[in-house]
Amino acid sequence: MSRISRSFLFVPGHRPERFDKAAASGAHDIILDLEDAVAPEDKIAAREAVAAWLNAEGHSAIVRINSVGTPWFEDDLRMLQAAPSGAVMLPKADERSLAYVVSALAGRRVIALVETVSAYLDLRAVASVPGVEQMAFGSVDFSTESGIADEDHALDAVRTQIVLESVRAGLLPPIDGVSVNFSDAELITQDGRRSRQLGFGAKLCIHPAQVAAVNAAFAPSAAEIDWAQRVLAAFETSQGAATAVDGKMIDKPLVDKARRIVAMTGH
Repeated sequence: MSRISRSFLFVPGHRPERFDKAAASGAHDIILDLEDAVAPEDKIAAREAVAAWLNAEGHSAIVRINSVGTPWFEDDLRMLQAAPSGAVMLPKADERSLAYVVSALAGRRVIALVETVSAYLDLRAVASVPGVEQMAFGSVDFSTESGIADEDHALDAVRTQIVLESVRAGLLPPIDGVSVNFSDAELITQDGRRSRQLGFGAKLCIHPAQVAAVNAAFAPSAAEIDWAQRVLAAFETSQGAATAVDGKMIDKPLVDKARRIVAMTGH
């Protein structure tokens, strides 16, 4: 079984001295960022640094390239074509740009960053592009464009729709946006638990200090694991016949839920 990624840590592409540290941070995936974290005058140097790191033996990462229509997009894409260990996160993703990237990077892992109102309103088409593995929610950019504050439950409807369209398209559970706070572990954990409650499978991180809290928030609790193991044991003992755990009937949806929880432990 492949590892389940719960935390995705951004690293500025023009700071190669941070790449190895990020890879050792406990984040399940690192995202070498050529887009928002890099000023225009540093774009070329950042691309070269990312290419050099990716082409070193044993290195792999996701690369957030610059979006379609920018002066750097095609060169970013060519760099990734020459770096087989690089997956891609496409910012400002829409149906057409995703199809182009998937075609250019056939067989690669492709993550669609949904961060515009246009992409959200066309979410079904975005999720349905063949070759897209997963969607991520660019909550900061989306909040800025839409005028909907990412506070309390104001964006729950948007998040829920991203989850539902991911399920419908057979994608991996989506990745929720960043928490701008990186000094309050309790608050980061609360954000992660809310994301998980809404159906997200992971969260973007902007600082190594967020990683442990995010990983913990998405991991099943001891009580959940105990319940899941007892459900699966009862189901196996009954050989598929009707049975009960904790006074509740166990049917296929609950067995499937138990299997998902156990799978999240990596066992």
